[in-house]
Amino acid sequence: MSDTPDPKQPAAKPPGPAGSRSKRRPDLPSKVLLISYPKIVFLYPTFLVAVAAATFLSFSHQPLEASNAVAAGLSVAFLGVLAANFVILGFDFPRTSSLTLFFMVVAIAVGCALVCVLNPGLLPTVTGTLKQFRPLANAPFYWTFAGILGVIMVVAVISARFDRWEARPNELLHREGIWGNLRRFPVLGLRIEKEMNDVFEYLLLRSGRLILRPSNEPRAIILENVPFIRTKEETLTRLLGALEVEIRTETNEVE
Repeated sequence: MSDTPDPKQPAAKPPGPAGSRSKRRPDLPSKVLLISYPKIVFLYPTFLVAVAAATFLSFSHQPLEASNAVAAGLSVAFLGVLAANFVILGFDFPRTSSLTLFFMVVAIAVGCALVCVLNPGLLPTVTGTLKQFRPLANAPFYWTFAGILGVIMVVAVISARFDRWEARPNELLHREGIWGNLRRFPVLGLRIEKEMNDVFEYLLLRSGRLILRPSNEPRAIILENVPFIRTKEETLTRLLGALEVEIRTETNEVE
């Protein structure tokens, strides 16, 4: 018989040690992007109110007239949202402080109501004083304010993306700077913690603090103001725990 192998038969696989390959669940992304944004992104409500006021006043007749109640109302709303945004940026509001602030506002409102009930003549005086408070601004003011704030926010977001973290199933990457300087950290033994210390910041962007503790690093990696912190943390946990290794043993069959 000839020793020439039959071309119809599949070629024998070379013997060797067991091979392996990694599999990843198809419902998970290949990486999770983690970016710490500056606090100026929380000013987006003020930006939206300024754009809305500028759009309305662009078609309003005589926006600087004291009789224009809608223009005055827009100005008061703009100032109120701006003040609230500044308070959020300037102070931290954990759960206890938020409850304290809420009860303080309720106490002040109840106190003002009681004063007006006990002194009926005070309410017309207060109402007359408030009627005289009519801040007014035209459309160019709001367009200018929205343009300046919008440009600053866009630049801040773009610059933040030059200092980003990428979590992959087998490593943690830190890309820093315009040239993309790269550092690698193993994910073996990586511990993940999340903190939501500010109630209002969480309400605005679902943001919080993400703490990564690599096993071979003496200091923890702290990422402030990570938007959608719950979704990021859940996806990151599933991604790091979803890598499976399939071991295949290949042997030759000799007849």
